[in-house]
This record gives sequence, C-alpha cells and structure tokens, in this order.
Amino acid sequence: MENLEHFFLLTGILLCVSVLATLLSARSGIPILLIFLFVGMLAGESGPGGIEFGSYTLAYSIGNLALAIILLDGGMRTRMETFRVGLKPALSMATLGVVVTSGVTGVIAVYILDLSWLHGLLLGAIVGSTDAAAVFSLLSGKGMHLNQRVGASLEIESGTNDPMAIFLTLTLIGLITGEMSGVGETLLFLLTQFGIGSVAGILGGMLLVQMIKRFELAPGLYPILVMGFGLTLFAFTALLEGSGFLAVYLAGLVLGNSRLRDMESILPVLDGLAWLSQIGLFLVLGLLISPADMWAMALPAILISLALIFIARPLAVLVSLVPFFRFNRREIGFISWVGLRGAVPIVLAIFPLMAGLPEGMMLFNVAFFVVLVSLLVQGSTIPQMARLLRVEVPPESAPHRRSMLGIFQEDDFEMFLYTVSSESIDGVVVRNLTFPPHCRVAAVFRGDNLLPASGSTRLAMGDMLCVIGRSNHLKTLNNMFGGDLDAARSKARAFFGDFILDADAQMRDIGLMYGVDVDESEASLNLGDFMLIHSNGHPVVGDNFSRYDMIWTVADVDGDKVLKVGLRDDETEKL
Repeated sequence: MENLEHFFLLTGILLCVSVLATLLSARSGIPILLIFLFVGMLAGESGPGGIEFGSYTLAYSIGNLALAIILLDGGMRTRMETFRVGLKPALSMATLGVVVTSGVTGVIAVYILDLSWLHGLLLGAIVGSTDAAAVFSLLSGKGMHLNQRVGASLEIESGTNDPMAIFLTLTLIGLITGEMSGVGETLLFLLTQFGIGSVAGILGGMLLVQMIKRFELAPGLYPILVMGFGLTLFAFTALLEGSGFLAVYLAGLVLGNSRLRDMESILPVLDGLAWLSQIGLFLVLGLLISPADMWAMALPAILISLALIFIARPLAVLVSLVPFFRFNRREIGFISWVGLRGAVPIVLAIFPLMAGLPEGMMLFNVAFFVVLVSLLVQGSTIPQMARLLRVEVPPESAPHRRSMLGIFQEDDFEMFLYTVSSESIDGVVVRNLTFPPHCRVAAVFRGDNLLPASGSTRLAMGDMLCVIGRSNHLKTLNNMFGGDLDAARSKARAFFGDFILDADAQMRDIGLMYGVDVDESEASLNLGDFMLIHSNGHPVVGDNFSRYDMIWTVADVDGDKVLKVGLRDDETEKL
C-alpha cells in the first residue's frame, strides 16, 4: 500500500507539473513537448526525481498506445476539404520523402559514426518521419493561420508517414539480423502495411459512425466508445500486418467529418485524452533516457541533426513536391523547416534494442538527441519562419463559441456566440439584418441582462448575440458579426492589397480601371478564370503571383472556384 501511494503521489506531481509547464511554453516559446521530455529526464534516476525506469518493452507499449490516441484525435480534427489541396503532396512526402530523408541521413551517419551501411541506413529510417504529436501540437498551439495548402500538407503528411518509417526500420533490422531477405518479401510487407491500414481505417471509421448513429448512450459514454473502438481497430489492423497508425488516423478522419450531433461530447474528451497521451508518452521517454549516455554522443548527434534539418529534409521535400508546381519557393522552404521529429523516432529507436542489436543503445541515444535538437531548433522557431516566409494568411472571423443543439442526428443546428464589436452593426435593428435561410438571433445579452430577440431590438457595441444556424451558414454569419470587421478589413487590405475584386469582373475592365496593360489573349477572361490559369492546381486563399507588374492574390474561394482576388502594385515583391 505504501508503494502504491508513492506511485500515485509521483504520478500526480508529474502530471500537475507537466500541465502547469504549458504556461511556461506559452510565455517562452519553448515547444511544450520538449518541456515534457525534460520533466521526464529530471524525474529519472539521473535527475533529482530518482525514478528508476529501464523497461524498453513497457515504453514501447506505452508509445504505441499514446500514438494511437493522438492520431485518432488528429484525424478527427482534420477537415476533409483539406484533402482537396493537400492529399497528393502529403502522400508523396509520406512515402518518397521519408525514403529520401532516411537515405540521405543514413549516408551521412555512416561517415560521422563510422557505421556499416545497413546500420547507418537504419538510423536514417528511425529518424526519417515527421511526428504527428509534434506537428499537431505545434501547428495548433502557436496561433498561426497557414495557407490551406501548406497546413493541410503538413498535417496529412505527419498522420500518414509512420507506416513508411516503420517499414524501413523493420526491413533494415530484418536484413541485419538475417530474418528478412528478398525484394518480393520486402515489397509485400510495404503493400500490406499501407493497403490493409487504409482499408481497415476507412471501413472502421464508417462502422464507428453507424454505431454512434444507432446506439442511444449517455453522452459521457460516446468518447469511451470511440477510444475503445480506436484501440481495437489499431490492434486488429496490426494483427492483420497492416499499419495500425494509419488505420486509426483514417478512422478518426471519417468520424470527424461525419458531423454527428454526439461529436459535441466526443471531441473535448478526446482532446483531453490526446493531451494526456502526449504528456505520458514524453514523460516515459524522458524517464528512459540516461543523460550521461546521451551527452556522450552529443557531438556526432548534433552533426547528424543539422544534416537532417538543413540537407536531408529540404532535399526530400523538394524531390517530393517537384510534380506539384503549385508550391512556390517560400512554401517549400516552410514545409522543409516543419520536419519535426518527436515521439515516433524514439519509439522506433526501441526496435533495435528489442531485436538485440549490439549498436541498439547507441542508435537510441542518437535518435533521442536528434529529437531534442529538432524540437529546440525547429519547434521553437516555427512562428518566426512562418512570418519570414510569408505563408500565413489573415485569420478568418469566427464565433467566440459554437455548439450543436442536439436536435438532428446529422447536419444539426448550432448555436454561435458573437460579440458586437464593429461600428457597421452598432445601432442596427435586428429586422434590418439580412440572414441566411433558417438563421435567427435567439438571444441578445447586454451586460447582465437578457433582452428579447425581437425584430425591433437595436444592437449596441458589446452585445453578446446567440445566433442559431447551420455550419454552411457560418461564413456569412462570420462576415456579419465575427469580431471587429473594420480591423479585419484593414488586415485584409494589408495582405491582399487595397483593391479586393469580385472574380466575375472582366480582365479587360480591370485593365482599363486600374491601368493594367492586359494581353489581348487574356482580356476576354473573367478574373476567376485568369487566376485558375495561373494557379497550377487547386486554388487556396493566399495563392499569389506577379503579372503585369501587379501582385494577384486569391482572397476567397469556394472549393476550386475563386470568389475574390486582391490586387496590389508589384513594387517590392517578386514571387
């Protein structure tokens, strides 16, 4: 009983310290996952905590469990529309990119560490993939608003590149130990990992959606059902020799895009579980490392880390994105920089130890050091790089809060909360507002008072509005109420230019109005078609190019249709 109480005490203290450390991360800019790792190292036997932990098998099991939950939650928060612009480049980086990264890093490791070719390539495979936990955490927690193509490519890549890294790692270990031989066996292993993982994930997600639709449960039980189903799917897919990581990510994607009313109770709990998984995973990995052994490999590990960051990752991204001409140099540069390494390389580094390779501990220490350098150098500078490379777009207006009403099982009505903070609607009578169909102001709060939401109610600055509508109305409602509209327009002009034009305007008329010498071959086009001709792919907000000594920037889209375009002089910028 005394040992159990000590265990609970240590666990509670570590969790509290880790949670409170998020405040330090927010103020200092240090990646939160790096802080979790350091807390674990300080709690270990080499630190003041003195906790003895050396079970690589248990750490491997905890790592798989945590990553499964993190990927499930990440898939649920990935919007299907991002696949329109990010799927193909992300899959290219998740396959070809991992191979190139692993190969280049492995070759460099051979010469730096004086390893055999197979052992050097094994180290490259271990650190070859980006980490979903690190990417999801840092991109969502830094308040950045990346253009959709860049953000989607990074998120989908991090959620789908684990199978290739696992395949390369297990294949190379098999070749070193003599347990795997032949190209046919190797290719079959790769195909089963991706093929079974993809099919199991999509079918499993569809099955989970039907279960939630048909079973009437207490709200608190739905997230438990989702987590239990996700872990079951992960294990079942692994038993079929497919990628459990890919399966749970795709299942989460299918579920998250189904717009079920019960998602209101599922998402917050899964978010908390994902945080708990990240904390637990990085604490355990921190406990596992011996700082003395790690620092003994510091110099060669730093050289390998820098080679990975500045040579292998940029080369892999460049090769992977060559077929996709829609990426400009700034976007390629930013994607190269967000090659974050995290928990996955450390978990993969346990494989050689479990296989009994004599070089296993050295590979583990180097991989751990690579993760530290990646999180410290890349993770702490992502916002600065986003601003430097100009891959951010102005934030879209959004309600302070939104929640489903639970009336319909699918495509439910939602309640959106807005604060009146724009002079354009200050003093306006509710009946004079033009709402989308089936949208209503349900309540108006002024100070501590609830006002009647009648047509004669006159809005005032600071009023809190409860608006009822559906998600397809959100864009219109945001334009009406979403924050200080005057300030938003000012930011939009600074980014897109002083002139924001409708896409149905004729290029000939634009040329006459703004003094643009338009070629006769393009004069008959409308502005939307003109933008599509020069977009080289699916357009997203922020896409821009220089022509006729002007910068043309996509300001609004609906699917592949350009709705608005920003126009400014090309005096200081050549794209």
